[in-house]
Amino acid sequence: MPAMAEMGESRPGLTTDWKGPASNFTKEDFSNDRQFATTLARGLEILHCFTPRDNQLGNAELAARTGMAKATISRFTYTLVRLGYLRINRVSGKYQIGSAVLSMGYPLLASISLRQLARPFMKGLADHVKGSVSLGMRDRLNMVYIESSRAEASMTFPPDVGLSFPIAGTAMGRAFLAGCSHEERTVLVNEIRAKSPEVWKTFQPHIEESLECFNRHGFSISYGDARPNIHAVGVPLRRTADGEILVFNCGVSSFLLNEGQLKGDIGPRLVTMVRSVESMLGLY
Repeated sequence: MPAMAEMGESRPGLTTDWKGPASNFTKEDFSNDRQFATTLARGLEILHCFTPRDNQLGNAELAARTGMAKATISRFTYTLVRLGYLRINRVSGKYQIGSAVLSMGYPLLASISLRQLARPFMKGLADHVKGSVSLGMRDRLNMVYIESSRAEASMTFPPDVGLSFPIAGTAMGRAFLAGCSHEERTVLVNEIRAKSPEVWKTFQPHIEESLECFNRHGFSISYGDARPNIHAVGVPLRRTADGEILVFNCGVSSFLLNEGQLKGDIGPRLVTMVRSVESMLGLY
C-alpha cells in the first residue's frame, strides 16, 4: 500500500480551477516602449482567451475577458476569421480557434529535434514506472507540453502536446525555475506574484519545498498540484545553444506509488535519463 507520506498532503489542484494560460499582457508593461505594437498584441490576446475548456467564445465573452470594447472586439474577430486564425461555429454562432493557429505551431515543434531524440528514453522510463514522461518549455507564466510518452499499462494519461499549466503549480514549472539563473528566477517569481496572485498564494510553500528538493536531489516535486492523484518529478535540461531551458517531467498515479518511491527511485531515474539525453546532445 502506498504510504501517506508519499501520497502527500491534500492540495488544491489546477485541473478543475484553472481555465488555461493567461495572456499576462497589460498596457503598463509596455507603456514606455515605442516599438511595441499594441494593436497586434491586443489581437493576439484574443487568441489566448481560448482554452480546452472554453473553446467557443462570443464577442461579449471576449470583451469581458480582455477589457476591450465590443466594437473593437468585433473588428478583431472579423479580421482573425478572414485570416483563418478563428472560425465561426455554425451551431453556436461563436468563435473557435482556426487551422491557421495550428499551422503556425508546427514549425516550432518540427525545429525541436530533441523531441525525436528523447522519445526512446522517455518511453523506457514511462514503461518502467508505469506512468508518463513529458517534455515542456516555458510559455509566458506557464509550461507548455511539446512531447509526451505513456506506458502501455499506465493509469495516467499524459497531457496532449500544446496543453499548458502554470509554472508555479507543476513539477515541470518548478524545475524550470530551478534551471534559471538567480536573476532570472527573481524576475519570473516577481512576475508570477504580481500577475497571478492567487496562484502564487496557493503554491508558494510548495515552490520553496520543491526548490529545496532540487538543491538536495537534482529534481523538483509536485504532489497532485496540477492533476489530482498524479505525483510528479521534474528535471531541467542544461541550456541549449539558443539559451532555451527545456524540462522533462515524470508523472505517476499516487495509487501506484510505494513509500519513498517518488524521491528515492523515480526522481533519480529521471535525473539519469536527462543526463543521458544531455550526453547525446553534447550538453556539458
